[in-house]
Amino acid sequence: MSCSSRIDRPLPASFFQRDAQCLAQALLGKVIRHYHNGLWLSARIIETEAYYLAEKGSHASLGYTEKRRALFMDGGYIYMYYARGGDSLNFSAAGPGNAVLIKSAYPWQDALSDAQALARMQHNNPDRQGRARSVERLCAGQTLLCRALGLKVSEWNAQPFDTQRLFVSDLGLRPRAIIQTQRLGIPPGRDEHLPYRFVDADYAACCTRNPLRRGQRAGQDYQWLETPP
Repeated sequence: MSCSSRIDRPLPASFFQRDAQCLAQALLGKVIRHYHNGLWLSARIIETEAYYLAEKGSHASLGYTEKRRALFMDGGYIYMYYARGGDSLNFSAAGPGNAVLIKSAYPWQDALSDAQALARMQHNNPDRQGRARSVERLCAGQTLLCRALGLKVSEWNAQPFDTQRLFVSDLGLRPRAIIQTQRLGIPPGRDEHLPYRFVDADYAACCTRNPLRRGQRAGQDYQWLETPP
């Protein structure tokens, strides 16, 4: 069951101990690995959202509860919750109440996660007619991602990463450009205007909602950012 790939570099907890927006950008291009029913299921992170204790869009702003305790831990803990009929994956960042939501990803294949692993992900997350989703849409949303990877709130909320079961890997992949824009699904009056959503530009068409879709204008609806080192 151990991860034997020589190219994998699991991120240490110290990687997550940074500002939530910085972490949200730094996570783009990293690969989530989950050992599920005998296979390593993997997906490259392509879309993230940053959240802070001090703004109204965050769960932490509603106060501490046992279910939200991971948000108040050091950077590098897993916070999962139920939303939109499914599970959602977040990582705690530096500072109590700050975190990053993994909004969407793209299935990743290599020597550790092969075609059989991809088929398992498609089996885990069929469309409404029970058919296999396309690779492009398989993880295109926070609940779709968790369903494809087999991630559950009951198993992983408030847990640390585990290199034998669930971790985030640095494979040296970096986005060529990052798009910054407003977060999605924030209710009116809950700081919905804050531009804390980050998208790997090369995968814009595969994320929850394409920030480059027709009608969107650079400088008004989104910004281009330099990629982090």
